Amino acid sequence: MDAIMDKIKGNWNQMKGKLKQEYAELSDDDLTYIEGKEDELIGRIQEKTGKTKEDIQKFIDSL
Repeated sequence: MDAIMDKIKGNWNQMKGKLKQEYAELSDDDLTYIEGKEDELIGRIQEKTGKTKEDIQKFIDSL
């Protein structure tokens, strides 16, 4: 999980665009990133997409 969070912190603007492409149902508000609240971000993505935490982490890791 820590590697995923480091990746989110490092490339957030690029990652945000790719997440919106992959999961069109996500809004800018859903993807508001606040440092230290990565789990909350993953939870919002889960809630909107119905994907598992592991699915989301795999997608982020593949970027």
